[in-house]
Amino acid sequence: MESDYGVPRELSDLQKNRSLYKPELPPCLQGTTVRVEFGDATAAADPSGAHAIARSFPHTYGQPLAHFLRATAKVSNAQTINEHPAVKVGLVFCGRQSPGGHNVVWGLHEALKSHNPKSTLLGFLGGSEGLFAQKTLEITDDVLATYKNQGGYDLLGRTKDQIRTTEQVNSAMAACKALKLDGLVIVGGVTSNTDAAQLAETFAEAKCSTKVVGVPVTLNGDLKNQFVEANVGFDTICKVNSQLISNVCTDALSAEKYYYFIRLMGRKASHVAVECTLQSHPNMVILAEEVAASKLTIFDITKQICDAVQARAEQDKNHGVILLPEGLIESIPEVYALLQEIHSLLRQGVSADKISTQLSPWASALFEFLPPYFRKQLLLHPESDDSAQLSQIETEKLLAELVEAEINKRLKEGTYKGKKFNAICHFFGYQARGSLPSKFDCDYAYVLGHSCYHILAAGLNGYMATVTNLKNPSNKWRCGAAPITAMMTVKHYGRGSGSGAITLGKPVVHPATVDLRGRVYELLRQNATRFLMDDVYRNPGPLQFDGPGADSKAVSLCVEDLDYMGRIKELNEYLEKVRTIVKPGCSQDVLKAALSAMSSVTDILSVMTSQRLE
Repeated sequence: MESDYGVPRELSDLQKNRSLYKPELPPCLQGTTVRVEFGDATAAADPSGAHAIARSFPHTYGQPLAHFLRATAKVSNAQTINEHPAVKVGLVFCGRQSPGGHNVVWGLHEALKSHNPKSTLLGFLGGSEGLFAQKTLEITDDVLATYKNQGGYDLLGRTKDQIRTTEQVNSAMAACKALKLDGLVIVGGVTSNTDAAQLAETFAEAKCSTKVVGVPVTLNGDLKNQFVEANVGFDTICKVNSQLISNVCTDALSAEKYYYFIRLMGRKASHVAVECTLQSHPNMVILAEEVAASKLTIFDITKQICDAVQARAEQDKNHGVILLPEGLIESIPEVYALLQEIHSLLRQGVSADKISTQLSPWASALFEFLPPYFRKQLLLHPESDDSAQLSQIETEKLLAELVEAEINKRLKEGTYKGKKFNAICHFFGYQARGSLPSKFDCDYAYVLGHSCYHILAAGLNGYMATVTNLKNPSNKWRCGAAPITAMMTVKHYGRGSGSGAITLGKPVVHPATVDLRGRVYELLRQNATRFLMDDVYRNPGPLQFDGPGADSKAVSLCVEDLDYMGRIKELNEYLEKVRTIVKPGCSQDVLKAALSAMSSVTDILSVMTSQRLE
């Protein structure tokens, strides 16, 4: 199989056309001069975990933000890097494939060669296993020719990835030393970038000269925080899935006799389900975050869906489309507790066929209630992060069966007067993640690849490439880098029977869940009744690369109005103006006005900060 990596692809006419498209770089990345402005030292978003993070990452915690500037920007304290010696950089795909990943390779390769043609980019073959085994492919223009703007990870491949154990970390460091790498770029999601942070820390402690850089690439859309607005692949996944969902909606409206239960890939968070709902307007979506917040049981969810089916039947609508995130099953309290028992027994070496006899009484009762196919799926060995194999658990089928049973019960009781309930189930995941990347993901990934070179040229270690202001055209994007440790949090877990039994988790980049107080969720709730009852199905159509729709971006990205990095920079500009105006020699009135304003601001910020700590 290794001989297949990097071989020229056979391209369709559309693929050939896409391979000729070249994304536009923002002004701050154009040219051969690297200009970087460093901000203040970063801190953990949650102050309660700052000490634990600083203790675990003494060499890489508290590093400053970095902003890349155009050559003509008038910033007095910016550093200008004019000399670019030849460097050797390695890149590894970690985690699941996500549309656009190949453009990170392309962008980094082009940046390396444009600054020094003698620089080298090595791709590790087969993910982290290739890194440990030092199996590489030198990236060249010829190698990249049929992979530009193409989907998948087949240029380099991937494996079941993690770089976590002492042996794995040492193997990675040995590879970097043996290959004399100046930089190592890790492309992946929350787990992979947590591993990147640990590698950077270990390298720094061991005085290994290789600098580690992370890139936010994951179809789940859950690597989001104040520094990272979006993930490469999310835009494509949602557009492709939304078209499939919309096609199903049209089918449901045409036949008027089927309810479609559609489970969507996306791991524990429901970002994909939310975005697809806002793009295609299905009748209903059940969010994992809502279920967890309200502690809804599987029977509560069944009743909720049945009530919706009954309300629609009263309007002579006997069809519908219901979306479910694949992480829903782990958000149902009793099922999650059952999974915890199962996974604990599996880790103890208990065979799957013996587990049912060793469950607690309540867990055993729930296990026996579930249909045989579902029990078998729950018994699958957990993933490396201890979560269930969500893509293999047919939650949509289980809920469809429970809803059908309840509707038939209501039919016999006379409370439901609609037509016979017919369910059709789908899982949309693998169909989308190998898609040609959208124009947005092509542009975003390519720019992130260029940013990786700027980070390495600035000598930074343990940083993630960031691009903000993404809802605007690419010529207005702001490029920079943020320390991965600034994105980490430490969770506290209750353990044991004692009321004070608390376990402190390790500092990691945790997946961001849907914010039930955020603008996107508010927009979803505002339209929930209309979507449920009015059949306002919307079809965005297939991916567009030119013309109407080509430049459309995720609804959630446009609604959230982020650009944290830009606002930090704007704040620093205001503070600098204050320092310029209020200095020895200014009038008493100016000084008093400044003191009064600053006193009010600090009082407000102190209150806001203390509320977060409570």
